[in-house]
Amino acid sequence: MSKLLEAANRLYPEAPDERSDSQKMSDEYRFIETLTFADADEILVMLHDDFEKGYRFPVWVRNLAYRLACLQRPDDPDLLREAAADLLLFGPDWDDIAQAMTAKADRIDPEGKTKKTPSTVETLVPPSTEHRPVPETKTE
Repeated sequence: MSKLLEAANRLYPEAPDERSDSQKMSDEYRFIETLTFADADEILVMLHDDFEKGYRFPVWVRNLAYRLACLQRPDDPDLLREAAADLLLFGPDWDDIAQAMTAKADRIDPEGKTKKTPSTVETLVPPSTEHRPVPETKTE
Protein backbone atom coordinates (compact mmCIF):
# COMPACT_ATOMS: atom_id res chain seq x y z
CA MET A 1 0.00 0.00 0.00
CA SER A 2 1.35 3.42 -0.93
CA LYS A 3 2.11 6.06 1.68
CA LEU A 4 -0.64 8.25 0.25
CA LEU A 5 -3.27 5.53 0.32
CA GLU A 6 -2.23 4.60 3.84
CA ALA A 7 -2.48 8.25 4.98
CA ALA A 8 -5.89 8.60 3.28
CA ASN A 9 -7.22 5.44 4.91
CA ARG A 10 -5.99 6.61 8.31
CA LEU A 11 -7.64 10.02 7.88
CA TYR A 12 -10.88 8.67 6.38
CA PRO A 13 -11.34 5.18 7.83
CA GLU A 14 -14.13 2.96 6.56
CA ALA A 15 -15.48 2.47 10.09
CA PRO A 16 -15.74 5.06 12.87
CA ASP A 17 -12.77 5.05 15.20
CA GLU A 18 -11.86 6.46 18.59
CA ARG A 19 -8.94 8.74 17.71
CA SER A 20 -8.48 11.94 19.70
CA ASP A 21 -8.92 15.33 18.04
CA SER A 22 -5.18 15.80 18.29
CA GLN A 23 -4.54 12.51 16.48
CA LYS A 24 -7.07 13.39 13.78
CA MET A 25 -5.36 16.75 13.23
CA SER A 26 -1.98 15.04 13.04
CA ASP A 27 -3.36 12.55 10.51
CA GLU A 28 -4.79 15.42 8.44
CA TYR A 29 -1.43 17.21 8.32
CA ARG A 30 0.31 13.96 7.36
CA PHE A 31 -2.25 13.30 4.61
CA ILE A 32 -1.99 16.82 3.13
CA GLU A 33 1.80 16.71 3.15
CA THR A 34 1.85 13.25 1.56
CA LEU A 35 -0.70 14.30 -1.08
CA THR A 36 1.28 17.46 -1.86
CA PHE A 37 4.39 15.48 -2.82
CA ALA A 38 2.74 12.40 -4.36
CA ASP A 39 3.14 11.64 -8.04
CA ALA A 40 0.13 11.51 -10.34
CA ASP A 41 0.00 7.69 -10.41
CA GLU A 42 -0.11 7.49 -6.62
CA ILE A 43 -2.83 10.15 -6.50
CA LEU A 44 -4.94 8.26 -9.04
CA VAL A 45 -4.56 5.00 -7.11
CA MET A 46 -5.91 6.79 -4.03
CA LEU A 47 -8.82 8.35 -5.95
CA HIS A 48 -9.74 5.07 -7.66
CA ASP A 49 -9.68 3.32 -4.27
CA ASP A 50 -12.08 6.00 -3.02
CA PHE A 51 -14.42 5.35 -5.99
CA GLU A 52 -14.55 1.68 -5.06
CA LYS A 53 -15.31 2.52 -1.42
CA GLY A 54 -18.20 4.84 -2.22
CA TYR A 55 -16.79 8.37 -2.14
CA ARG A 56 -15.76 8.78 1.47
CA PHE A 57 -13.42 11.70 0.75
CA PRO A 58 -14.83 15.20 1.02
CA VAL A 59 -15.06 17.22 -2.18
CA TRP A 60 -12.09 19.43 -1.24
CA VAL A 61 -9.82 16.37 -1.07
CA ARG A 62 -10.97 15.11 -4.46
CA ASN A 63 -10.61 18.56 -6.07
CA LEU A 64 -7.13 19.08 -4.61
CA ALA A 65 -5.99 15.59 -5.59
CA TYR A 66 -7.17 15.95 -9.19
CA ARG A 67 -5.68 19.44 -9.39
CA LEU A 68 -2.28 18.16 -8.28
CA ALA A 69 -2.44 15.21 -10.69
CA CYS A 70 -3.45 17.48 -13.61
CA LEU A 71 -0.61 19.89 -12.82
CA GLN A 72 1.79 16.97 -13.17
CA ARG A 73 0.17 15.72 -16.38
CA PRO A 74 -1.32 18.76 -18.11
CA ASP A 75 -1.42 17.02 -21.49
CA ASP A 76 -3.03 13.72 -20.43
CA PRO A 77 -6.48 13.74 -22.06
CA ASP A 78 -7.77 10.75 -20.08
CA LEU A 79 -6.82 12.38 -16.79
CA LEU A 80 -8.35 15.69 -17.85
CA ARG A 81 -11.60 13.96 -18.80
CA GLU A 82 -11.69 11.99 -15.55
CA ALA A 83 -11.05 15.11 -13.46
CA ALA A 84 -13.69 17.04 -15.41
CA ALA A 85 -16.25 14.29 -14.87
CA ASP A 86 -15.52 14.34 -11.16
CA LEU A 87 -16.05 18.12 -11.03
CA LEU A 88 -19.40 17.71 -12.77
CA LEU A 89 -20.52 15.31 -10.03
CA PHE A 90 -20.20 18.04 -7.43
CA GLY A 91 -21.19 21.15 -9.44
CA PRO A 92 -22.59 23.34 -10.71
CA ASP A 93 -19.96 25.66 -9.19
CA TRP A 94 -17.18 24.08 -11.25
CA ASP A 95 -19.06 23.24 -14.45
CA ASP A 96 -17.21 25.94 -16.44
CA ILE A 97 -13.85 24.54 -15.28
CA ALA A 98 -14.96 21.00 -16.16
CA GLN A 99 -16.04 22.14 -19.62
CA ALA A 100 -12.68 23.85 -20.18
CA MET A 101 -10.84 20.70 -19.11
CA THR A 102 -12.93 18.55 -21.44
CA ALA A 103 -12.33 21.01 -24.31
CA LYS A 104 -8.57 20.86 -23.66
CA ALA A 105 -8.68 17.04 -23.63
CA ASP A 106 -10.61 17.12 -26.93
CA ARG A 107 -7.97 19.42 -28.47
CA ILE A 108 -5.21 17.05 -27.36
CA ASP A 109 -7.08 13.91 -28.40
CA PRO A 110 -9.95 14.94 -30.68
CA GLU A 111 -11.02 11.42 -31.56
CA GLY A 112 -10.79 10.02 -28.03
CA LYS A 113 -8.26 7.41 -29.12
CA THR A 114 -6.08 7.34 -26.02
CA LYS A 115 -6.32 4.39 -23.67
CA LYS A 116 -9.29 4.33 -21.36
CA THR A 117 -8.68 3.82 -17.67
CA PRO A 118 -11.04 1.83 -15.42
CA SER A 119 -12.26 5.11 -13.94
CA THR A 120 -13.64 6.73 -17.07
CA VAL A 121 -16.79 8.82 -16.94
CA GLU A 122 -19.00 5.75 -17.25
CA THR A 123 -17.65 4.15 -14.06
CA LEU A 124 -17.14 7.17 -11.81
CA VAL A 125 -20.49 6.72 -10.08
CA PRO A 126 -21.98 3.38 -9.11
CA PRO A 127 -25.39 2.89 -10.80
CA SER A 128 -27.25 3.04 -7.48
CA THR A 129 -25.85 6.46 -6.54
CA GLU A 130 -27.92 9.58 -7.15
CA HIS A 131 -25.99 12.13 -9.21
CA ARG A 132 -26.29 14.75 -11.85
CA PRO A 133 -26.09 13.47 -15.43
CA VAL A 134 -22.56 13.46 -16.85
CA PRO A 135 -22.30 14.72 -20.43
CA GLU A 136 -21.16 12.19 -23.00
CA THR A 137 -17.56 12.39 -24.17
CA LYS A 138 -16.36 11.59 -27.66
CA THR A 139 -15.20 7.99 -27.98
CA GLU A 140 -14.73 5.70 -30.90
